[in-house]
Amino acid sequence: MTDPRPRHLLLAASAFAVLMTAACGGTTIDDAQEEEASGPTGTADPDAEIPEGLRIDFLPKQLNNPYSDIVNEGGAVAVEELAGEFTERGGTEPTADSQVEYINAASQAGSDVIVIAANDPDAVCPSLDQARDNGAAIVGYDSNASCTDIFVNQSSDELIGRTLVEMISEQIGGEGTFAVLSATPNATNQNSWIAAMEEVLAEEEYAGLELVDTVYGNDDDLQSFQEMQGLMQSHPDLDGVVSPTTVGIAAAARYVSDSEYKGEVAITGLGTPNQMREFVEDGTVDSFALWNPEELGYLAGYAGASLSAGRITGAEGETFEAGDLGEYTVGADGEIVLGPPTVFDADNIDDFDF
Repeated sequence: MTDPRPRHLLLAASAFAVLMTAACGGTTIDDAQEEEASGPTGTADPDAEIPEGLRIDFLPKQLNNPYSDIVNEGGAVAVEELAGEFTERGGTEPTADSQVEYINAASQAGSDVIVIAANDPDAVCPSLDQARDNGAAIVGYDSNASCTDIFVNQSSDELIGRTLVEMISEQIGGEGTFAVLSATPNATNQNSWIAAMEEVLAEEEYAGLELVDTVYGNDDDLQSFQEMQGLMQSHPDLDGVVSPTTVGIAAAARYVSDSEYKGEVAITGLGTPNQMREFVEDGTVDSFALWNPEELGYLAGYAGASLSAGRITGAEGETFEAGDLGEYTVGADGEIVLGPPTVFDADNIDDFDF
């Protein structure tokens, strides 16, 4: 992959108006205390100086994931612009236990900001709460935990769910059966998008579509490939597969491209242009969607620095500048939305390089 850093501003200006979901809550005393600890505190000062040398740690769901690599490259660009110290931490398995280890490491190292794509909405919270007590601002991105101070969402659940349904509907002629190949069973973003898809499927316009199965490849290429193979064995008359994960959609497309199902089973979901280009060119995939993952990391870096410096507290209506992406506003429940997803197909895929 070529170095994306010089391109992210061009992509922001030319292709993306850029975008998703978070909430804290509970009824027990412990839950209430956690909610109070992670909610907005103090008064925001939009003119507060962001000090140089902020230690900002990015914790993806797992290392060596092509999508996470691009997101964190964007985060590194933002941290560099802010004259901070960027660190990427994580394991090779997308588990909450693995993330807890690296949250603790970031906290012990004196991190000022922890930016995390949570593998579980709750299991990572005790460690994140401890890191907050040690002075770290906690930012969720991509997949939120229930205890973050703010959440940088790549898009809205409704927009993503609707886009996924619209694509599969168009590709299988408005009627038929399809399945979902997801990441991990506990991934908050994947589950929210699937739930949003189900709401859209309940609309009269999509009465001819039937979601018959959901399987999980755990964002592992080989396991996702095997799950795709298993889907076709279990549902030989399947019309399509939606994979709302970049690892899953590439694995599904690779399986179909070399099988008897090419041209018969539609594959769509969320992927990057560079990853999916060969499958669009060979006719395996008609269209797929995504936001600019580098811009997601870039926005998360600026949001974390602004939170740490006191420019924002996470309260609804606060605004801050996110470098060359411009001004953003904090929404309800501390959510900051990057923008709507873009649909890629043969007509526009060569306009993008990430």
